[in-house]
Amino acid sequence: MNEDRTSKKLLQLLENDLAVRARLVNENNLTGVYHPEMEEVHKDNADELRQIIKEIGFPGISKVGKEASEAACLIIQHSIAEPAFMKACYQLMLENESDINKKYLAYLHDCILYFEGMPQRYGTQLNSDGTIYPVIDVEQLNDLRLQYGLTPVSQEDMGHILPTEDIEWLEAQNSGYTQWRNKVGWKSRP
Repeated sequence: MNEDRTSKKLLQLLENDLAVRARLVNENNLTGVYHPEMEEVHKDNADELRQIIKEIGFPGISKVGKEASEAACLIIQHSIAEPAFMKACYQLMLENESDINKKYLAYLHDCILYFEGMPQRYGTQLNSDGTIYPVIDVEQLNDLRLQYGLTPVSQEDMGHILPTEDIEWLEAQNSGYTQWRNKVGWKSRP
């Protein structure tokens, strides 16, 4: 697969992902549990990206351009039904850190922790009410965010971050989602 074709493919995959998401949101069908159509799109995209990685390695900026590399990072972040794939890609991103937009490392790191039911580091993941999911160290949050090219969190928003001890309570608010995470391998406890 040549560089231009690979870039176009990555952009098409993300465009389709976002179009399906927008339609489901518009139909008010993207609440609660992971929508099966969205899950199918994400799994198909992960399969396509696996093939690309097999052929060219991680699609960094030098290989596919900035926009397509960022599309690849979002495809990875959206492949939430495949924990092993996300974790393997995180390692590839670390190995190619100088060839990607670093903010995607922070997003993926937090996304993995979020789905594992652990406190996040960079404050990129939100609760269903729009507040920031619990973080490991609120005091260092903005310093860490700046290191990865993320905007600082306002003091008001920081004041709404629940303590890490409340993660279990947060998870109990949506038992269907917790069951789904157990099923796909994010969590091993019932």
